[in-house]
Amino acid sequence: MSAIVQVNGLNKTYDGGFEALKNVSLDIREGEILALLGPNGAGKTTLISTICGITQPTSGAITVGGHDVIDDWRAARKLIGLVPQEINLEPFELVANTVRFSRGLFDRQRNDAFVDQVLKDLSLFEKKDNRIAELSGGMKRRVLIAKALAHEPRVLFLDEPTAGVDVELRRDMWALVERLRADGVTIILTTHYIEEAEAIADRVGVIRGGELLLVEDKARLMSRLGQKELRIELRDGVEALPDALAGFDLTLSDDKRSLLYTYKTGEERTGITRLLSAIQDAGLTLADLQTRESSLEDIFVGLVHTEEGEPS
Repeated sequence: MSAIVQVNGLNKTYDGGFEALKNVSLDIREGEILALLGPNGAGKTTLISTICGITQPTSGAITVGGHDVIDDWRAARKLIGLVPQEINLEPFELVANTVRFSRGLFDRQRNDAFVDQVLKDLSLFEKKDNRIAELSGGMKRRVLIAKALAHEPRVLFLDEPTAGVDVELRRDMWALVERLRADGVTIILTTHYIEEAEAIADRVGVIRGGELLLVEDKARLMSRLGQKELRIELRDGVEALPDALAGFDLTLSDDKRSLLYTYKTGEERTGITRLLSAIQDAGLTLADLQTRESSLEDIFVGLVHTEEGEPS
């Protein structure tokens, strides 16, 4: 799959000396959904803003569809749709006119049928003749998305698109994202709702302190770094782990009635068979077994804490 966005050696340093981006290189594949995860201040919005031409890089190169975002910015920007975090709309303009105007900014011919369809997809059609000031916060967020889609971009950036919005909008937006991907649109999103990224992303990038720590296929990442926890409930509690189980990475639960065993999901041998045999040899009787698999959020937190020097 070819890359529609290419970022090479990107750096951004502000006047005060703050390094917002540090030697970031990234290829974003055509038609994929890439989730960018990172704590507040990690550089996610700066990276998006720089690709979109809103922020000027200190050094490095960016192309979108083969067009340099500085030397050929008009052609590059025409391929991009951006849904920013902040709601910045003209309060006294009509919804339909706001979306049509955005289409015209990118030199697209007027197409009221297309604009109407975008409004319908976002449950805005009944509000098209309303002024922006008359809309709720969730409806204004829908208008932002409609504006970003009005000129039929091939790359769509969603910067915290569901922050503070209702469940209905969140559901409608992810349904729209799936339709856009089916049409070949490339989607890059940042989100604090990591379960959303886990549900829809093809690849995951983790950024911290302006550095891109990794970009990896979601399934491969979860297999490589994911863990499972086996909870072994005992029929009778124990005050301490028997010496026969000392060789296993076990934790005794606070109520003294369960043993917790963690193992890597991607490893060929988990050690569970040997552990269960050792438990039986130690004279303990099992009552139940339960497993829990790491989520993408668990992996993300572990990665960020490891980079900070904390135990993972």
